[in-house]
Amino acid sequence: MNEEHEIRIGRVPANIRQAGAKMLWIGIWLIFMSAPLGKLLDGGYTTLHEALGWSGLVLFVAAYLVLVFRQTARTFSVRVVYGTLVLLALLAVGLTLSLGSAWLVLFVYVAVSCGAVLPLRTATWGILGVTALMCLLALAGDDAAGRISSLIVPALLGGFAMTGVRQLVRTTVELRAARATVAQLAANEERLRMARDLHDLLGHSLSLITLKSELAGRMLPDRADQAAAQVADIERVSRQALTDVREAVTGYRRPTLPGELAGARTALAAAGVTADLPADCSVDDLSTDQEAALAWALREGITNVVRHSGAKRCTVSLTARQTLDGRRCELRIADDGRNAVLAARGNGLTGLTERLHQVGGSLDTEADRGFILTVRVPLAP
Repeated sequence: MNEEHEIRIGRVPANIRQAGAKMLWIGIWLIFMSAPLGKLLDGGYTTLHEALGWSGLVLFVAAYLVLVFRQTARTFSVRVVYGTLVLLALLAVGLTLSLGSAWLVLFVYVAVSCGAVLPLRTATWGILGVTALMCLLALAGDDAAGRISSLIVPALLGGFAMTGVRQLVRTTVELRAARATVAQLAANEERLRMARDLHDLLGHSLSLITLKSELAGRMLPDRADQAAAQVADIERVSRQALTDVREAVTGYRRPTLPGELAGARTALAAAGVTADLPADCSVDDLSTDQEAALAWALREGITNVVRHSGAKRCTVSLTARQTLDGRRCELRIADDGRNAVLAARGNGLTGLTERLHQVGGSLDTEADRGFILTVRVPLAP
């Protein structure tokens, strides 16, 4: 069904077509007004009673429709809603006493209104009270047993059914609000992921560009050929950074350990850091998400070594270990730098911890004669 024409539970109609359709579904139940309407059309009342009946019936129907359709008028206060309910009850009593037992059917609508507007516990007593009052007034008229037997079930059933409908509407509204909240949280999480990715991507690449720019500047003008090679490397890194950012924005980028290991070797060499890196970085039973988390950890760790540590040597190891908690893949990045505090305070480690938490991993740091970053992710048994 077209959403423009669709009527959703617990939602205010968005246009005249939806309001008309909702009013039609509510108004169709007014067919049970046939008994008092038939008495008015029979001509059995005096002119005064007929005028009283028509005016009372029109006022009752209008108040009932406004009360049940109150979702379209959210400016109504609780006092107005309860006042309208009292008016319905007074009209039902007055018209029944004045015009006869045919008007007892109005109490069915009063019971339905109680279920629609009153709190659950209050509505229960209200429905029972309205039904009891209807039975008492029926005893004063003719064919009391027939009237009571034909109206008591609709009054009770309609009233309590409306309480169920009201609870359904309330639950639907709460679920819709919860769904909107979940969507907002998902959007916030995606923004956080994007910020984390951009930090990891640009922090590493810009650090490398800065180092190579400084190196090229020192080479000029005496070693122009070597400076040109550094400039070419800067262009390559810049292009790669642009590609990485585009892929991160679209959500498709998954870094790999071999790729990050090659990038680490280049970055450490450009920074003048002696690197001890593993030749083989393949680990069995490592999922794609876990490898991506380790690759991000390697990138962040090397970025910290290059930017903050002032280290002369960096050692990277990647091993599978059996621990008391099961098999773990351990990535260890150690340097001999003197600025371990700066590395530990970086925002990248916070984002890295969040990434590892998503794959069941953990992160440990140690600052003693350098900085050691240890990352562990679980492996399949």
